[in-house]
Amino acid sequence: MSEHANTIYYTLTDEAPSLATCSLLPIVRTFTAAAGITMKITDISLASRVLSQFPESLNKDQQVEDGLAFLGDLTQDPDCNFIKLPNISASIPQLKECIRELQSQGYEIPDFPEKPQSDDEKTIRARYGKTLGSAVNPVLREGNSDRRAPKAVKAYVRKYPHSMGPWSKASRTHADYMHGGDFFSSEKSFTTDKETTVRLEFVNQDGKAEVKKELPLEAGEVVDGMYMSCDKLREFFEESLEDAKATGVMWSLHVKATMMKVSHPIVFGHAVTVFYKDLFDKHGELFKRLGVNPNNGLGSVYEKIADLPRSLHDEIIEDIQACYATRPELAMVDSVKGISNLH
Repeated sequence: MSEHANTIYYTLTDEAPSLATCSLLPIVRTFTAAAGITMKITDISLASRVLSQFPESLNKDQQVEDGLAFLGDLTQDPDCNFIKLPNISASIPQLKECIRELQSQGYEIPDFPEKPQSDDEKTIRARYGKTLGSAVNPVLREGNSDRRAPKAVKAYVRKYPHSMGPWSKASRTHADYMHGGDFFSSEKSFTTDKETTVRLEFVNQDGKAEVKKELPLEAGEVVDGMYMSCDKLREFFEESLEDAKATGVMWSLHVKATMMKVSHPIVFGHAVTVFYKDLFDKHGELFKRLGVNPNNGLGSVYEKIADLPRSLHDEIIEDIQACYATRPELAMVDSVKGISNLH
């Protein structure tokens, strides 16, 4: 039996789960202590994971353990047990806010390089990249990747099904999706019959091809490829918005931008520029000079126009508000603060 057999590691995470820990952990400790089980806290919050990436930038008393790496190693021990609370899957705006907060508290970690140029900036970007998106779950599920419900749970649910209540056929609520030009419609796969090399090419508007990546393959490997048409995606968003406006349905967008860290922020950016089309048509050149990134949401616009002359700033704010007159009602994350589904 390993040294971890009588220990449960409790993960410290972010926001609401962190607050809940204040009341939940003492209760857990009370019950487990009676059974001779020790509770130990391991910090895998976003702030802790950020700090663990830059020990050389911190004083000795500011340095923290890489809790995620520790738990990742622990998953290889069959006697290990830990309680993993929900954690944030950080987007770039959330990461940058975390960095600013840590810097304000005296932690001299580097700024997040939006467009790294030097080797040092690229190294910093790569380190921060380890904290972005769904960085925690893939590591901790290494020890138990089977997430299927136990037979006893399935049997109980079948015997006592949860009642959803009556659902009116008059309801206009529906999930909309692309019917062509998306990843699903373009997916192709094949199995190699010999050693070969495949490459990913970017072909520009002039027809010039640039090799982005080459990948050597062995015989018998399965290769799967797909793409999404930006034109079809934007057409879909426009049609969906027009339909929601005509039928009086609130519009909401769901993407997996923190898991699909490359493709879905781009998809989100197209949603932003389609919804606020009139705004970006009018101020597109200015936004480009200011460094507005629609992949980070409308919040990027508010951030970049903050220091503009008052008259121009107010004009842009008025143009943002004007967009809502021609678009459907938009789902809100925080209606009191005016933070929408596209922020």
